[in-house]
Amino acid sequence: MGAEDNDEPPSKRVKVSSGQLVDISDGTFIRDPASCSLGDSMARPLTLQGEDEVVGTKGVVKKVEFVRIITEALDSLGYKKTRALLEEESGIPLHTSVINLFMQQILDGKWDESLNTLRKIGLVDEKIVKLASFVILEQKFFELLHKEKVMDALKTLRGEISPLCINNDRVHQLSFFIVSPSQQVLPGVSGQGIVRVKSRTKLLEELQRLLPPTVMVPEKRLVHLVEQALDLQLDACRFHNSVVGEMSLLTDHHCGIDHIPSLTVQILREHKKEVWFLEFSHNGKYLASSSADFSVIVWEVELDGSVCMKHKFLGHKTSVSYISWSPDDHQLLTCGEEDTVIRWDVESGKCIHIYEKKNVGFISCGWASDGKRIFCGVTDKSITMWDLEGKELECWKGHRTIRISDLGITSDGKHVVSVCKENMIVLFGWESKVERVIQEDQAITSFVLSMDSKYVLVSLSNQEIHLWNIEGTVKLVSKYKGHKRSRFVVRSCFGGLHQSFIASGSEDSQVYIWHRGSGELVGTLAGHSGTVNCVSWNPRNPHMLASASDDSTIRIWGYNRVNTKQHDTDNGVNCCNGRS
Repeated sequence: MGAEDNDEPPSKRVKVSSGQLVDISDGTFIRDPASCSLGDSMARPLTLQGEDEVVGTKGVVKKVEFVRIITEALDSLGYKKTRALLEEESGIPLHTSVINLFMQQILDGKWDESLNTLRKIGLVDEKIVKLASFVILEQKFFELLHKEKVMDALKTLRGEISPLCINNDRVHQLSFFIVSPSQQVLPGVSGQGIVRVKSRTKLLEELQRLLPPTVMVPEKRLVHLVEQALDLQLDACRFHNSVVGEMSLLTDHHCGIDHIPSLTVQILREHKKEVWFLEFSHNGKYLASSSADFSVIVWEVELDGSVCMKHKFLGHKTSVSYISWSPDDHQLLTCGEEDTVIRWDVESGKCIHIYEKKNVGFISCGWASDGKRIFCGVTDKSITMWDLEGKELECWKGHRTIRISDLGITSDGKHVVSVCKENMIVLFGWESKVERVIQEDQAITSFVLSMDSKYVLVSLSNQEIHLWNIEGTVKLVSKYKGHKRSRFVVRSCFGGLHQSFIASGSEDSQVYIWHRGSGELVGTLAGHSGTVNCVSWNPRNPHMLASASDDSTIRIWGYNRVNTKQHDTDNGVNCCNGRS
């Protein structure tokens, strides 16, 4: 441009003391990790010949454990015969005969027998025995109520559940089902006024999570380990920009530079002067750009990936420096340089409303999350809120913004974000009146909010870009370096799959791309012949990036050439000058 909080309701959080259960849903209990760690609740493991034998080159994978989780995986996939053959050939059973008997008794509803078998499993920690007994007896209690055997249920509650001395609050809740005839106990899922008895299969899964893994192999353990391995590979891949479904278990995952936009696939030449700003719509179907030639252009992204002009808006009397899409992408706000804000209809291309204020101009604009109000940064350093018809609803005076400033509204609509001083960003709760600030050591030239509004990306005059986490306590997360900036405003953006990359313009005519997590510079894109003022990454297409330059062009970057009808060509690159 030319000069963690816990959101669970209290009823789902029960303080756990020694020997208590954690209530995670209606009638579902699991061990509290703090009070029942695996280290102090180990049972006697399977005793098998060669149990110390290992497989693999690193000597850390025990053969017995490895075979057992493979056996469990076969069982969970329904390959019962193959599972039996593996147990027979390896001599390594998935479970001991005692555990197999225990599991069958649970499925058959033989509650008293299962409690006796539980004692024979060999659990060292009596606390775990009581926890498992509580879960079993609760199931027995509800099934008796479902069969309308109220006196038997009462006998179970008084004579078996209460003596365990576990979770008295839950025992009182169970008592309520005895004395309240309005409560219905039915099989299925719980709802208001109805308590559903969990299936015995679900009960068995709950017990499986409760008992030590040396006794019962956790369900789908092998799948969990494979997913962990894939996640680690993704974290280590600096170029990953594709959906997880494209990964394969047959090879180690690795993406090349071609997975991020690195090739100019189209050049848009409709603007006559420097292109200062551009931004994709939320749905990725449109790209809006503004220029020093006083114009705004809305480009349409076709199904084949080509980009062609839909409308050119001519209504500003100065260079257009700022653009903001409505939440539904049906309308567009544009702001002239210290001039007016205009609201446009994207489909028809018509001007809907012009926002003006006497004796002052506007420098930025943005939408409320409901799309019914707009916010404007004003040259007198205030921020105003308007309804769509142009009525000023509120004005926050003082140092709320500066002459060269961006404006952001968080996705929940509760905070307005603006540069309030040369080196300070304010996060202003316009309803709560609570303010937080981001304090930088250098002058701020621009900023942008992440899609989830949890982060702010701040471009600075010292050729650094800082990533700030604004969820809760404001803190600096990462820094990105390498691009050039000495005189002009160059803007940066989030982008790629899950916004895993950071891109920025630069005064050396290149686009710079960093891996967001590591801060590593993963690519520089050359092609422009002037300062790259602004970049925007298509939020719906991780392989499409747009850049705007002082050379009066917009470049569309991709990982492959788009197959489009060429309106004009420049060394084989598709150029678009509007619709043909």
